[in-house]
Amino acid sequence: MRFDVITLFPELFAPFLSSGINRRAFETGAVELKLWQLRDYADGTYRRVDDRPFGGGPGMVMLAEPLEKCLLAIRHDRALKNPSEKPVPVVLFSPIGQPLNHAGVEEWSQSDGAILICGRYEGLDQRFIDAHVDVQVSLGDFVLSGGEIAAIALLDAVARLQPGVLNDEGSHQMDSFNPALDGLLDCGHFTRPEVWKDINVPPVLMSGHHAEIAKWRRQQSLVLTQKYRPDLIVGARLAGKLSTQDENFLFSLGASGLVESKSN
Repeated sequence: MRFDVITLFPELFAPFLSSGINRRAFETGAVELKLWQLRDYADGTYRRVDDRPFGGGPGMVMLAEPLEKCLLAIRHDRALKNPSEKPVPVVLFSPIGQPLNHAGVEEWSQSDGAILICGRYEGLDQRFIDAHVDVQVSLGDFVLSGGEIAAIALLDAVARLQPGVLNDEGSHQMDSFNPALDGLLDCGHFTRPEVWKDINVPPVLMSGHHAEIAKWRRQQSLVLTQKYRPDLIVGARLAGKLSTQDENFLFSLGASGLVESKSN
């Protein structure tokens, strides 16, 4: 798996590649990352990569020409190193993109990688987007100063799903949004000491009764999801992921209409 990143600030990626547990993915080559400085493909003494927008308005727009030259160089480099590889998608981080979620991360984690474009200023010349961008991705309904943080977020999420990266390879299966949790939020977790500021760990977690612990965690997951992300409850119900026990528990919380809506 290889990701190529077109960026004006490759130095922003250095701490990410050398810190934290996910660095294992890059050190072992499970995920290959190559950074491409866009200015290297710009013309002129000042290596200009942007210009004023036609029609007026604030800000600057990234030029199509250096972006295309850099993209073609990446395509050529990938073809030399892996002639049998099919062209990977070009991804632009953009407010109009599809929100990145767990299902999307899982797809990327099992792919051959992608070419990630980190936009700046007011964005890219639309002609380049129309000609070359395959996928647009958004982290949410807010705007960042550039696509680097979004690219790092995607790379981080993908890297931690690679075998051998996490100490417990099964730990990510119990993450929030994971299909193993039926797409719900994870429950709260506790560790030592057993009593902290007169607050006890829930007794069931100290019982050693695995079935009861699993039941408690499922119920806490339902509580948190219903409180903070009720849309995920709706999605799990529509997908047939909620058991009768789940529905009865939700009904006992006073989540009016939950059980009735299932039969409507």
